[in-house]
Amino acid sequence: MEISQMYVNLPVKDIGKTKKFWTALGFSANEAISDERAFCMVVKEDTMYVMFIEEEYFRTFSEKPLPENGTTQVLLALALNSREEVDRLVTNAVAHGATQHEEPQDYGWMYHNSFWDINGHGWNITFTDPARLPVGS
Repeated sequence: MEISQMYVNLPVKDIGKTKKFWTALGFSANEAISDERAFCMVVKEDTMYVMFIEEEYFRTFSEKPLPENGTTQVLLALALNSREEVDRLVTNAVAHGATQHEEPQDYGWMYHNSFWDINGHGWNITFTDPARLPVGS
């Protein structure tokens, strides 16, 4: 089996605010599949996307209830190419209305920082240095 693309679907209250937040962080939209009910954010062109879907429309895809405010259903992780990129993205997210999730963590071979976006979704942003992986990994 070979996976050609990945879409993560997340419910949100306001598509316009969500699109404004993520585009301010430098992400682009796949306009061909975005509309007033859904914003398709390009994570990696032609392979990885996040579909932010207005809550009422999201409910048409699943019979299960949406998580209540203040709960965590999923944490998403994005790997970047340097510690500086990690901190820059988190700092920019917080400047645009996100909240810091926890203090940055440095494990020597892996560094991560994190935030809760404007919809309460958790994002762990990481950098891993393969040359510094622990022996036996």
